[in-house]
Amino acid sequence: MGKLVVTEFVALDGVIEDPGGSEKSGGWAFQFDRGEEGDRFKFDELMASDAQLLGRVTYEGFAKAWPTMEGEFGEKMNEMPKFVVSTTLQNPEWNNTTVLRGDLPKAVGKLKQQFAGDILVAGSAQLVESLLAHDLVDELHLMVFPVVLGAGKRLFADGAEMMSLSLVETKQTGSVAVLTLRRER
Repeated sequence: MGKLVVTEFVALDGVIEDPGGSEKSGGWAFQFDRGEEGDRFKFDELMASDAQLLGRVTYEGFAKAWPTMEGEFGEKMNEMPKFVVSTTLQNPEWNNTTVLRGDLPKAVGKLKQQFAGDILVAGSAQLVESLLAHDLVDELHLMVFPVVLGAGKRLFADGAEMMSLSLVETKQTGSVAVLTLRRER
């Protein structure tokens, strides 16, 4: 049975919005060196994954960038199954993409049964909020950047239910702190 892993670039004030600069915040995550260890962490995280689960906005950004990428990371991104939660996306063009509609907990349950490795959720703020609200997230991988943005979509919404997590691992990679947290049930 697979586990659902949410991976996020996050500012000190919890903002996860637009770390790459494709929307409005100017690519804040790429103003910091995450070092070779940070690159290795992201590589290992992807290689441990059998599929990706994405929201529409993140999917559209990835679908513009990744199809032309080469190398082992790019090949994995392009070949692996991708599932997009959307009510508006009609004809996804990025290969191996399936649009999910309807009952989110049921769909995620089926994905966990279908895959043995991780199901990776990157970015996708609105989707992550729903996954957390339905208690579907098994693990969080947070790359915490030394910046306060002051505004933007946050990892945990105001009014979110209390959630207990176990700190599995912490490490510094360049100027970034990497936290691995597991959901306690």
